[in-house]
Amino acid sequence: MPRSIVWGAAVLLLTVLPGSALAAPRGDAVRGAALYDRCIACHSLERNRTGPKHCGLFDRAAGEAEGYRYSKAMRDWGQRWTPESLDTFLENPRKTVPGTRMTYAGVKDAQERADIIAYLMRENAPDGTCAQ
Repeated sequence: MPRSIVWGAAVLLLTVLPGSALAAPRGDAVRGAALYDRCIACHSLERNRTGPKHCGLFDRAAGEAEGYRYSKAMRDWGQRWTPESLDTFLENPRKTVPGTRMTYAGVKDAQERADIIAYLMRENAPDGTCAQ
């Protein structure tokens, strides 16, 4: 069997097998709901506060929540909110988007980020509405 096929199969297995060193952690939405308590000082699912609302978050362009005034840096970031872009942003907001107004230092633990994202995904319906 050609080496490239063997390496390709190995990489595929490592990225999809649970517990793999390269696989992203699976999120726990229940634990994420408790962790989201850290966010509620500035954010809400339903309405804009100090930070933008999280209802309708996924697939929304960064810097474009209706009725919220974003920093120029966030408006110019050019990303859409996906689980992957949110994970990157939550790890270190100020490094990911220099000039963002979000002063939170970030969620360094990958499992905690996965849990928060799982919660937000559970609460956001595909049509942009929130489950609550």
